[in-house]
Amino acid sequence: GKPTLYGSLTRRGLSTEGVPDIAASEGFVVGEVTKKSILISCPHENVSTKFLAPYTTFCRIHQKSITCLDISSGGGLGVSTSTDGTMKIWQAANGEIRRLLEGHVYDVNCCRFFPSGLVVLSGGMDAQLKIWSAEDASCVVTFKGHKGGILDTAIVERGRNVLSCSRDGTARLWDCGKSACLGVIADCGSPINGIAVGTADNSLNLGTPEKAPSEREIGTEGKILLLAREDKKLQGVGLQSRQPVFLFVGSDAFNCCTFLSSTYILAGTQDGNIYHLDVRNTNTPVQVIHRSGAPVLSLLPYRDGFIASQGN
Repeated sequence: GKPTLYGSLTRRGLSTEGVPDIAASEGFVVGEVTKKSILISCPHENVSTKFLAPYTTFCRIHQKSITCLDISSGGGLGVSTSTDGTMKIWQAANGEIRRLLEGHVYDVNCCRFFPSGLVVLSGGMDAQLKIWSAEDASCVVTFKGHKGGILDTAIVERGRNVLSCSRDGTARLWDCGKSACLGVIADCGSPINGIAVGTADNSLNLGTPEKAPSEREIGTEGKILLLAREDKKLQGVGLQSRQPVFLFVGSDAFNCCTFLSSTYILAGTQDGNIYHLDVRNTNTPVQVIHRSGAPVLSLLPYRDGFIASQGN
């Protein structure tokens, strides 16, 4: 709740061992410096942070900011989109570019591999959702129906069905085999910035569909869809029933959300809060994590915790 403290680091030279000699501006202290890390503390606020050098850096894949990336399930390939207007597939081991995926008009906002690792799903500002072959870069399917740019996607189980959300305020379910829209899962009247699909806790009432689901819906039963909305709301919807399950109001626009388990979820806001919620009772968060006021841009479960990226 206090103003952010800013400082700078200056490299004065190198020691004989090849370790940089680093000085910090007023209010900050440089602790241990190795070839791979720098420990910085702020004694006045009793905090310290270790900055780590990247393990490897791939500089040649994109010319500008990277907006989204994913790694195939086997770990062999990466796919990424950039503000340079390109979407590329590359070797995860060495950053060697394998394929250029061309076909969206304007920016591509999101990309992800199907579980097979052979196919990529992407969504763009052109309101189109596309499926690509990672092997020959051909666009296999294009889904049309959204009225605004697509901001996030999700894949149901093995990928017979996929989900997308858009600036137009809707989340849609699509049938990959017939390249058709199976339905609008939610219509919020406010842009949906992020979605996540997960298996719901058994005790949760997901509601009943108003009409019998299409036989083209594969794997939607027992699933809950999370919607991270621009109007400061995080919503849970029964994927098969299309019925609302919960609505949580946060401190600012929600940018992203993910499942930690069938019970616990995380969502990040524009003003830097990470909400940890229990889907069975979303009235009070399990905890609210606030490291800085920078927007929380993405969340990823990892081992017993999670990784968060912020706009600073």
